[in-house]
Amino acid sequence: MANCPTPPQNTLETCKTNEQWSGRMVALLVVGCVGSFSLVLISSFFLFRYCKRRGCRVHDSGPMEDPTVVDNSRPTAEIGTNRVLEKRLSHLISLGNGGQLEDFPLSVLLEATNNFSEDHKIGTGSFGSVYQAVLSDGREVAIKRAETSTISSSAWGTKRQEDRDNAFLNELESLSRINHKNLVRLLGFFDDSHERVLVYEFMSNGTLHDHLHKLHQSSPLAASWGRRIAVALDAARGIQYLHDYLSPPIIHRDIKSSNILLDARWTAKVSDFGLSLMGPDDDTSHLSLRAAGTVGYMDPEYYRLQQLTTKSDVYSFGVVLLELLSGYKAIHKNENGVPRNVVDVMVPYIVRDEIHRVLDPKVPPPSPFEIEAVKYVGYLAADCVITEGRHRPSMTDIVNCLERALAACLPPVTLSRSSTDSSM
Repeated sequence: MANCPTPPQNTLETCKTNEQWSGRMVALLVVGCVGSFSLVLISSFFLFRYCKRRGCRVHDSGPMEDPTVVDNSRPTAEIGTNRVLEKRLSHLISLGNGGQLEDFPLSVLLEATNNFSEDHKIGTGSFGSVYQAVLSDGREVAIKRAETSTISSSAWGTKRQEDRDNAFLNELESLSRINHKNLVRLLGFFDDSHERVLVYEFMSNGTLHDHLHKLHQSSPLAASWGRRIAVALDAARGIQYLHDYLSPPIIHRDIKSSNILLDARWTAKVSDFGLSLMGPDDDTSHLSLRAAGTVGYMDPEYYRLQQLTTKSDVYSFGVVLLELLSGYKAIHKNENGVPRNVVDVMVPYIVRDEIHRVLDPKVPPPSPFEIEAVKYVGYLAADCVITEGRHRPSMTDIVNCLERALAACLPPVTLSRSSTDSSM
């Protein structure tokens, strides 16, 4: 087996009058203050006039709709206007997904979900609720709906509406460009001034998050470490496609276990592109914008420097690998109720080569063939969450590592003499 990735080093970063005035000097000081104040007033007036003409708006982060999800990266000027949204939507519809995107009538979706009843609701996405439904032609689908009519007319309500509109268009824009077996497939949409709906293939085995943290012993992910590594490899291949096979690449920005879905054959697929962005064409460039993502999975370098690269997705995927190995949530509480980050808790054990202290006890102990593979995945996870993004592996490196790890989980094939003779 190839040498394991080098574990990250434990480093700590630390952060560290004259008493008398003449009458003339007082007069000069007063005149200077008055002049400076006048200059500020004049400058402010002309700045106000300029901003009014150019449509400038002041950024206001406002309260977060979901305390675990952060998205401060959207430009606010004009992006939420109907004209801009409709222009983008018309362009995306003209592109389609190889001409395969369906424009569903709202009546069909209402019938399939019983008017979006709670009985059909199975979760929430980046811009609205998700419903399970069966269409009249027998297709089982997942339907994402943004309920625009419930948004208030306040400034914060308008911003929330813009965020949901952009999540809708980002998802449509991203998924109209891609076709990969490890990315959830978009089937179609519905859009008018009151409703925005996306329709996807249905993933019958739910989210990786639920299988890890609400684990039933009948789940294949409780059966063996090989199963878990196979799921990690599926998801890695989907992200690799986004980064390395598209030009420009797509940066997902919200890789997490609840955005990795499992189909009827337990194939893992990456979902929810509501925060995704098109990235720079080369690894040396970055996008400068404020951080977005989910607490616990968000790249600390991206959060600190506000510079987005594909390595931000790599960090998030490293957190998912640590979840797969440990069975702990990205942010969880210890026995005393103190919140902890899975990176802070598990990486030191991996670096000290104490993988047995990391492994999820709900899975049987690794076989002799699995133990080296599990160690290898542990070192890989530690490399993914290194503080400096430039030292993290690429998704292609990760796919190659996971392929070797999965192969190592299988006992070597030995051919008997009779089987060899029969094949000749």
